[in-house]
Amino acid sequence: MSLIINIYYTGENGSARQFAEEMVKTGVVDRVRAEKGNQRYNYFFPMDDPETVLLIDRWENQEALDEHHKSPMMKEIADLRDKYHLHMRVEQFVEKK
Repeated sequence: MSLIINIYYTGENGSARQFAEEMVKTGVVDRVRAEKGNQRYNYFFPMDDPETVLLIDRWENQEALDEHHKSPMMKEIADLRDKYHLHMRVEQFVEKK
């Protein structure tokens, strides 16, 4: 069973894309991808909404996701989200095998 999380980050004047770019440049994305249980961590840009970035985040199980949420990276991510004044909408799905 995997957990798939879709996080929509929305801002103004390109701030969501700038957030995603800074996440990559500072190495946060690579560190999340290296965490035990992470299976996917990719950003996408919706064609019909230039002020939103979609993160598709996939975890092996709930325990791996919980450990990620306890990690120091969560503060870094929250700080960047605040820096760019982003709003979030989250969807979570369970993939059964």
